[in-house]
Amino acid sequence: MPDQDLFSQAQQTIDPGKTPGPVGEIPQQLTPESKITAALGPYRLYLEQQGKSQNTIKAFLGDIRILHRYFNSRGENPSLGEITTDMLNGFLHWLCHERKNKQGDIMGCKPKTYARRVTSLKSFFGWLYASNILPTNPAEAVIQRSARAPLPRILTDEELEKLQNTARDMLWSPRKPDSRTYLLLLVLLNTGIKKSELLRLKLSDIDISNPREPTLTVRYDDPRYAHKERTLFLGPAFTPVYKQYLRQYQPKERVFEWSPRNLEYILSDLAQAAGVDPSHISFEILRWTSAVRAYRFGMPPEAIRKKLGLSEIAWRETYDKIQKLTTAR
Repeated sequence: MPDQDLFSQAQQTIDPGKTPGPVGEIPQQLTPESKITAALGPYRLYLEQQGKSQNTIKAFLGDIRILHRYFNSRGENPSLGEITTDMLNGFLHWLCHERKNKQGDIMGCKPKTYARRVTSLKSFFGWLYASNILPTNPAEAVIQRSARAPLPRILTDEELEKLQNTARDMLWSPRKPDSRTYLLLLVLLNTGIKKSELLRLKLSDIDISNPREPTLTVRYDDPRYAHKERTLFLGPAFTPVYKQYLRQYQPKERVFEWSPRNLEYILSDLAQAAGVDPSHISFEILRWTSAVRAYRFGMPPEAIRKKLGLSEIAWRETYDKIQKLTTAR
């Protein structure tokens, strides 16, 4: 069921002016010292007796389990009575700005999903309070607000020029030429690919048979992500740098045979050498910078969407941000 439908049902669970009352028998062993997992069974019973649909029950319980995993990821396992409003606000901030997927990318949280998760917290802790299990309701003061994150950071024209000039200086250094940094910057700026996609790049994914129109093909082993596969142009400046890079580093299989952390260090070192704040450069910032540059140079929106490998749904919010970032420059 779409998030909108779940949220519509979720809103019926809690009336802003009314605290939910206890339903059914609350196990005597459920106390403020109990852990979140001990309350899931009784909470499910409460939702069922409230007449909530199975989709809503599954969504609410899933949100509370995510809260439990969030605490575990921080080395914490608080009892129900130890959970505070600040802790719940920290969890909501993590959902929007810190939670990562398996590839290490920030997942974010769509506004409707965020709104439902706030409602899940209010329902769960409101039920515990109304059932006299908790003396106070830590979710009561959690504000139901938009989850729309602030605009992402992109490089200014001045910062980008400094980075490119410094990377070229490294490439052409008479004492110790280094092609790796400039190649990394070229690939990220020209393609806008994600860090996870860059790390999977194989030598066979690069085609320089036409030196003036070299290409890079993003591939996925999992057939579920076949729609994200795409071929991207790298620009004529890529080919001579790539050939120098192959001679210098002699990679065996992958184009960049370094760990994600080492590649981040390369970008950070470049920023420091260029006199740019290292916090202003990252894989994510370069991806957004690439997208905004493409839009400014007149690339059609649909072409940018395909370049970034985004679904039509994900593209809606991304395109809105690209337009705002372009106007704000």
